[in-house]
Amino acid sequence: MQPLDATDLRLLLALAEDSTRTAVALAATLGLSRNTVQARLAGLERKGAFLPFERRISAAALGYPLMAFVHVHVHQPSLARITEDLAGLPEVVEAHGLTGDADILLRVVAADAEDLFRINKQVLAIAGVERCDTNLAMGELIPLRAAPLLRRGAGLPSPPSSDPVRPDRTPATAKAGSA
Repeated sequence: MQPLDATDLRLLLALAEDSTRTAVALAATLGLSRNTVQARLAGLERKGAFLPFERRISAAALGYPLMAFVHVHVHQPSLARITEDLAGLPEVVEAHGLTGDADILLRVVAADAEDLFRINKQVLAIAGVERCDTNLAMGELIPLRAAPLLRRGAGLPSPPSSDPVRPDRTPATAKAGSA
């Protein structure tokens, strides 16, 4: 993909902040003509800058509130067929090939713990899968984001970072009575 220029990055940042903006609203916000915005959006589409809408759909809203990461260890010559079999499991929403101890990292969703157990058994039943290590996601600490990269690329300042610790929770590393 060709590198994006500052105007493309500003346009993507404006969409990241509010994806419902029309071309007219984007043009007004960025000081561009509507035609320029539409041409830029079409160019970004051709360059593959936009991911499918499907990636914005919440698995929890579909009845799968539990998320886990599964490290899959496989017999390497079977990797392509194993990947095809994994793609046939609807609860496998993402898979990545890895270096290191595991061969594949899966992101899976489940209705509950029992459902996750069923999914793990299905993964383990695939010929060539040697073992799985499953980690339950307890909470999303930093959601998937691109805005900081867009700001950096466009030469825009980063907004002040907010404290990631909720005010109603004491950090695990804080000691009672410390200032």
